[in-house]
This record gives sequence, structure tokens and C-alpha cells, in this order.
Amino acid sequence: MRILSALWDFDHGISAIDTDYVRPLLDASHLIVRGGRAAFVDVGVNHSIPLLLAALQAKNLDTAAVEYVFLTHVHLDHAGGAGQLMQHLPNAKALVHPRGAAHLVNPDKLIAGTQQVYGEQKFAELYGEILSIPAGRIVEVQDNARFRLGGSEFQCIHTPGHALHHYCLVDRDSHSVFTGDSFGISYRAFDSQKGAFIFPATTPTHFDPQQAHASLDRILSFEPAAVFLTHYSRVTEVARLAADMHACLNAYVDIARNCAGQGEQRGACMQNLMHAYLVKRVREHGCTLDQATVDLWLGMDVELNAQGLAVWLDRLQR
Repeated sequence: MRILSALWDFDHGISAIDTDYVRPLLDASHLIVRGGRAAFVDVGVNHSIPLLLAALQAKNLDTAAVEYVFLTHVHLDHAGGAGQLMQHLPNAKALVHPRGAAHLVNPDKLIAGTQQVYGEQKFAELYGEILSIPAGRIVEVQDNARFRLGGSEFQCIHTPGHALHHYCLVDRDSHSVFTGDSFGISYRAFDSQKGAFIFPATTPTHFDPQQAHASLDRILSFEPAAVFLTHYSRVTEVARLAADMHACLNAYVDIARNCAGQGEQRGACMQNLMHAYLVKRVREHGCTLDQATVDLWLGMDVELNAQGLAVWLDRLQR
């Protein structure tokens, strides 16, 4: 692997671009180049777009060479900059799950939902103005749809669990899958002699543990040698990490059920148990970072995971 500033190059024309979302090595966009043609997989937020365009320049590619912008799902850390990016890519189509397409054309509901999670001020800091994409430039990706890029074929598979509007991109040439959030989060800060550390990302409002288990198994059925995560990039030892993900999902369900009867304290109960569980796993993995740094990396996910579990519990009780 060769490192050039915020650009990491892998085999088979795949590069990871740090989108500079919140902090370094938290959020990646992936650039795929095959036969002189290009595609992005997830794009970060508006201020990420100059970095993506710089990556094209580093590869001596014109913006006209980009054919596809694969958006694994429409959460704004993955797709917030898509509208701005598409204005720079004259030939590209934005590929999105059918459940997410309307949010790219008219992002008002997506904006409102995200503001509910983060608050208006934090939303403005993180995402800025979300630009729409004309309907004629959007392709709704059906399950098992296939797309060609410079002689390579990519297969899109629907993978609910994290979000109902989530799909993954299977790349047989590189024996890998671009998994968005369906295969969890693996921050490079937690790497140890045992390898990569991984944990699931739940989210308001679509988290479903049964669907998440099934999507993991579907990804495994392609026998990938590696998966490319948005948070953060390439990991191997896929079978071990999948087993960790299954175990974590079960633990998350236990956390939710243990806090179900806590009334107004339910959210705090879930956050406390989630934090304790993830810190314990991080330490068992051999991470020696000081506790303040561990908490910095886990803080946002602990809060969002607790919210996702709460929404899931509410849905079960209806």
C-alpha cells in the first residue's frame, strides 16, 4: 500500500480517500479505476468533494471519466456531498437503493431526520447545504443489479439491517465487497497485533438485528478476501470479523432488552452499557490507547448505537 497524503492505493485500481469528516481516518470514499474509467463508492460530505476531485487529478483522470457514483445508502456521512460532486461529473450517474432515490431528488426529509439526531447547529457544521440531484441522473439499484466499468462487472446486493436503503457492491475482480456500514465499523486506531477490531453500527430509524445478521451472511456468501468499509477502508480476515459482528449484534440486543424497563433512564442505560461493552472489547483486543482517546473514537458511535437500539425497541412494542 502506498500513502500519498489522504490517498491510499490498493490493488485492482482501488484507492481510499480520507473524506476529512470529523477527524482523520474516520470516513472514507473509495475510488475504483478500471480501463481508464472510474467510479466512486460513497462520497463523504460537501467539504470532502475537493479531496475526491484531487484524487482524480492524482490518477490523471478527467472528471468526464467517472461513470458511476455508488451510494451504499443515503446517510449524510456517506452521501451528503453527492449533489455537489455530481455537478463536477458530467457523465456520471448516481446509483442508489430504490428506497433512497427520492431523498437525493428532494433531501428535505433526510435533512430533517438528521437534524433531529444531531441538532440544527451540529448539522450545519457537519453537512452544510445538501444539494439535490436531478432525477434523470439517478439510477435506482435493484437487488442483484450488475454494472460494467472498464471491463469489470460489479454486482449490487441489498443488505438491510443498518438501513433499509442499504446495498453493497461486489467486485469479483478484487475478490472484495464494498460494504458501506453493513459490515460494521473498524477504526484503524484500534488495530493491534490481533488485527482489526470491528463492531456494528446501529442507527435510527431502520436498525434490525435479524436483517443485519442475514446481510452479514449474504456478504460472506461471496467469499471475499477483503471488505472495504466506509469507516475505515480495507480489512481482511473477513470470517473472523464476521463472527465478531454476529456476536456483537447479539450483545447489542441483550443491552437493549436489559434497559427496556428503565423508563426515562432507558437511553442513558443503553449508552452506559454500550460504552462499557465496547471498551471491554477494545481492551481485550489489545488496544493500549489511553482511555480519553478510546472514548473520543467511540463516543459518537455509542450515542448513535443507543439511539438505534431505542428506536428498534419502540418498533417491537408497537
